[in-house]
Formats: sequence, structure tokens, C-alpha cells
Amino acid sequence: MAMAVVLAALVARPVAAADKRVAILLWNAQPRYEQCRQGLLEALKGEGFREPETAFFVEQAYGSRTAVREIAHRFAEGHMDLVVAIGTSAAAAVAEEVKDAPVVFAMVFDPVASGIARDWSSSGNNTTGASSKTSAPKLLDMLRQLTPGKKLGVVYTPGEKNSEAQVRELQALAKEYALEVIALPLASRVEVVSTLARATGAVDAIVLTGSSVVGDVVGQIVALASKARIITATQSEDHVDKGVLVGVTVNPTAVGRLAGEKAAKVLRGARPASIPIEALKTSEVVLNLKTARATGIEVPAALRRAAARVIE
Repeated sequence: MAMAVVLAALVARPVAAADKRVAILLWNAQPRYEQCRQGLLEALKGEGFREPETAFFVEQAYGSRTAVREIAHRFAEGHMDLVVAIGTSAAAAVAEEVKDAPVVFAMVFDPVASGIARDWSSSGNNTTGASSKTSAPKLLDMLRQLTPGKKLGVVYTPGEKNSEAQVRELQALAKEYALEVIALPLASRVEVVSTLARATGAVDAIVLTGSSVVGDVVGQIVALASKARIITATQSEDHVDKGVLVGVTVNPTAVGRLAGEKAAKVLRGARPASIPIEALKTSEVVLNLKTARATGIEVPAALRRAAARVIE
């Protein structure tokens, strides 16, 4: 009889109420966000937070500002032990909606500039997380090896805070690098041809920021830029995979793992504001030599040696 009770309890455990409820909201379906989610779950599993004891509720906004607000509001009312937001737009929506549960974000380029946190050392609120910020000076150093040109275009999407933050950071470096930084707004996919037409003859290189609109049309931007012999650069690794010539990037899975470590601390009772926000300490140079050849650019041997990954 006693053995039957024990067996019944074991069988019933998977359908029992979970000890922890964790909501995860992804901004869109671009590869870096999914890779980040995988890293997050790996880290949480390693810390002992796994199903069925921990219930995970994953939602995808598919780049919709309406959807991201609706999902964030639903999570706010869902009695979650933790809400994880992946991507700056997702994190901004969650930070605005979720006040009674801790929030951990990931793949947020600059959480302070985006208004999500007050400071990197302490958010001053119910958030903490892992940033996808990489070295803009290092990216400009790579571009110096590819072109002596002094006019840099930056393709960004107005209203996407991470994208706007990247523009501001490059503008702040313009004097130090003797550059003229030209902001090239791209509000929708249909504007790609007109945006690149403005860039042709006006810039020597363009940086593609991490907006969802830019991410959806990377291939088209690269094709038009290569035809005009404009060098393309980025701080997003998946953009290089889609054709951008050079990137100074972070590993999205590693960013997810870092966020997962912070999430585990929060689930054990730590206040998010007591956990510093961090970016990865290392970034990698990634080269796309297919695009270099299509653009007619000779990549110096020193730059090839500096690359952690080369797409032939």
C-alpha cells in the first residue's frame, strides 16, 4: 500500500503545480534572439531550474510593437516569479508593464540609454540583465583597415531604442575618428531602395544597426551596397551570416547564458537591483569574404588574422 502511494506521488509530480513560473518574451524571430533563449535555458537548467519544477511560458512578438505590449501586459497579470525579455524593444515593454515581478533582460544593447535601467551597476528598479553591447571603437578600427573614407552611414530604425543608441554612440565617436556620421533612417522594408540611393555616392561605408526592420532586409541592403562598392559593417553576428562584410559581435548564446546566471540568482531571492548589468567581456571579429569579393574589396591579411570566424 505504501509503495503504491509513493508511485502515485511520483507519477503525479509532472502535472503538479510548478515551484516557479518563468515567462520569456522574444522581440522577434531573428536567429540571435532564439540563440539567446537557448543559452538562457541552458544556464537555468545548469542551476537546477528545469521543467517540471519550473514552468516556462515562451511568447514571440514577431517584431510587432502592439503584440509586444499586449504580451508584456499579459505576463504582468500572470503571477510570474520572473519575466525574461530578449531584445531591447521587448525589455522596454516589459519594464513598463511588469512592476510586481522581477525582470531579467538579454540582448539589450544599452539598457541605460534605452531608459530601462538607471545605471549599469544597479538598475534602481526591478530589472537586471545581460547586454549585447560590443566595442564601437573596435568596429571603426576594423573599417579603417578596409577604407580610408571618412563618411560613415548608419542604417537605423526610428523608435527602436537599441538602433537609436547605436547611432548615438557612433556619432559620439565621430570627432575622435575624424568621421562624418550620416544617419540613414529605415522605418519599413519598402524604404530600402530609397535609403541606399541616398547612401550611394554619399558614404564610404555603412553600419547596419540591430533593428528588426534592418534585420529583415540585410540581404537586400548588402546587395545594393556591394553594387555601389559601399563597405558594410555591423555589431550583430547574424547580419554577417546574411552578408554584411565585417562585424564586431558577441555570441548571442553566451549573452543568454550570462542572463541565465542572473535569472537563477533572482529566482533564489536576490533583488534585481543588487545584481549589476553586464556585457560580455570579449567580442569577436567576423568576416564575410564572399561579400568582400562582390564589393571589390581586398581584405588585409592582418584583418583576416584578427577574425575569429571567416565566411568564405
